[in-house]
Amino acid sequence: MPEKKLKELLSQLQEILDKIDRLDPETRDMVAALEDDIERLLDAEDDSVNLETFREGAQSLETRFRADHPVAERFLREIIDILAKVGI
Repeated sequence: MPEKKLKELLSQLQEILDKIDRLDPETRDMVAALEDDIERLLDAEDDSVNLETFREGAQSLETRFRADHPVAERFLREIIDILAKVGI
């Protein structure tokens, strides 16, 4: 089930980010917002997430992680891929 896999990936991403000392507060806030948006997306009764803004934020995070945090980027890419497969 995509929901379980997404939660696992989010947990793993958070574990990785917790080990990064030099991660700036803005990026941490972006990750927290992404997690909140995903939780709302998974809640069938909550349609408050703007999908275009969500996608742009996720892609922006992926770009931030690509050079300096490739493992975090890989988890984020998996999250984006799963969401795309379920039409988000």
